[in-house]
Amino acid sequence: MLYREAGDFKTTYTEDNQTFPIKFDRIGYYAVMFVAFLVVPFFINDYWASAVFVPFLIYAIAALGLNILVGYAGQVSLGTGGFMAVGAYACYKLMTAFPEVSILIHVVLAGGITAIVGVIFGLPSLRIKGFYLAVATLAAQFFLVWLFNKVPWFYNYSASGQISAPERTVFGIEVTGANTDAWAKYLVCLIFVTACAWLARNLTRGTTGRTWMAIRDMDIAAEIIGVNPLRAKLTAFAVSSFFVGISGALFFAVYLGSVEVGEAFGINKSFLVLFMIIIGGLGSIFGSFAGAAFMVLMPVLLKNILVGGLGWPTDIAAHFELVIVGALIIGFLIAEPHGLAQLWRVAKEKLRLWPFPH
Repeated sequence: MLYREAGDFKTTYTEDNQTFPIKFDRIGYYAVMFVAFLVVPFFINDYWASAVFVPFLIYAIAALGLNILVGYAGQVSLGTGGFMAVGAYACYKLMTAFPEVSILIHVVLAGGITAIVGVIFGLPSLRIKGFYLAVATLAAQFFLVWLFNKVPWFYNYSASGQISAPERTVFGIEVTGANTDAWAKYLVCLIFVTACAWLARNLTRGTTGRTWMAIRDMDIAAEIIGVNPLRAKLTAFAVSSFFVGISGALFFAVYLGSVEVGEAFGINKSFLVLFMIIIGGLGSIFGSFAGAAFMVLMPVLLKNILVGGLGWPTDIAAHFELVIVGALIIGFLIAEPHGLAQLWRVAKEKLRLWPFPH
């Protein structure tokens, strides 16, 4: 078997602590990155970009952010949709106020603004937790959507109440607007998701991530051994909101181009991202990607099978999709609470021990 540690010697602490300690995993990672950056852009078309790749990459960033808060820090949040709206509207205001600045900088700044808002709404976590914190973040969701609907300044006093992304270019290549090529949208989102995944991986493996996990496992014991709950919880909200804000900015500017806050960033969006990390696996970077891929690919697959193949009505197929998602969440919570990431870890462990699993 190829999946073996035998002969793969580590001679330094850096090699021993690398993300992929097995050579086969490292080769697979570089192969995936090579295909993602140098192969897919030459073959992607509008359908695959709009239906699969671009939404998957954007939701993966949002799932990474929420997983940091819920999976690593143990803080419950139901306000993901509202924070995505903050990122979208911040990006829109920056794009219209500073048209000469690169859209890439606007997306990062929108994430920073969302991080500040996330810290403000994360302050109740210092006093409450569990169900009560979930209700507080749910209130943030409804408040932010109401705010962007009722204050005309946020949508530049548009008669329709919608925000539309103006055309912007990066190195002369259009990345927002109606005439943007599929490969350009894909590459912009891929660059951001790669940077966010690298940042999340390093944060969760370092001191910051260990303080988050200490607060998650037992906050009182963590405080006794020297962990600052204020800093740990607020940094978790800040980093999580930063990622979610970036995903909201990309969702608006690169993917949709024009949004209305109630439709694009309603409570359904918050639950969708929450379902991603539950199915993918809490406290796992890979689980964020697996859950996002599952929740993006499943509707496309069901539509092709049920509507295209079996001739079902579209509304029945959509309701059947909700049934499947609900059943899967219940099944995972009962049988495998750590989601698809744990199934992947178990499969790799069996390969490492084959033919003598024990």
